[in-house]
Amino acid sequence: MGASKSFVRISARHVLLILISFVMIYPILWMFFSSFKPESDIFSTSSLWPTKWTFKHYIDGITGASGVNFGPMFLHSFEISIVVVMGALFSSSLTGFAFARLQFTAKRFLFGFMLATMMLPAQVVLIPQYIIFHKVGLINTFVPLMLPSFLGTTPFFIYLMVQFVRGIPKDLDEAAAIDGCSTFRLFRSIILPLAKPAIITISIFAFYWTWNDFFGQLIYLNNPNLFTVPIGLSMFMDNMGQSQWGDLFAMSILSVIPILIVFIIFQRYLVEGIATHGLKN
Repeated sequence: MGASKSFVRISARHVLLILISFVMIYPILWMFFSSFKPESDIFSTSSLWPTKWTFKHYIDGITGASGVNFGPMFLHSFEISIVVVMGALFSSSLTGFAFARLQFTAKRFLFGFMLATMMLPAQVVLIPQYIIFHKVGLINTFVPLMLPSFLGTTPFFIYLMVQFVRGIPKDLDEAAAIDGCSTFRLFRSIILPLAKPAIITISIFAFYWTWNDFFGQLIYLNNPNLFTVPIGLSMFMDNMGQSQWGDLFAMSILSVIPILIVFIIFQRYLVEGIATHGLKN
């Protein structure tokens, strides 16, 4: 009797979770199937399943037949995102190692100052940054979107690396020093391999935030030949009521695929990072 009640309870719980999951994922499913519907059927029918399948929206979006050519935009977004990931790893790994392992003047003050910058909204520093890049003539280039990542302007990544490196036993540092290992070699050969979960986590977040960044790219890029995916999606919206919904849904689905692939491939490192973070001296 007890086993039967337990089975019913577990089954009811799974059914409830499935229903809740379906409700949460329904808008994405609706957008996915609507991208295969003719423009006239998207809002004229309540059926989720298309009565007539068409790939016109995908073809028009990729080839530019709809007026918005998404092929170059995908390349631009990939270029910016990959460089930003490299910059975030470069700055956060070096700075995080310095704060976690090295001793230098005003270390606590600088670390506290860095933490204080985490409380500033990105929009607060955007205007001063825009003025600087405008004076040096870098507007309408990808430099303002990529260069800050090499300068450690995302304190969350530095904080994440600091906390992870602090969780690595210092006995390894002492053993390396006895073997004649220099500080840089300690960082390169011992700390970096052990911090692989944190590095993967930073890469995922940096790629995700950059790929979906609309406001920053809209501010710095005015040339249509340099537009990225977020800006391209906004071009399908028309204030006069002539929005291209089919093309918008189709390109939105394609824009989600890279993020989904990155997350599926590297999600095990997120779990590993959480588990390894508990390692103490």
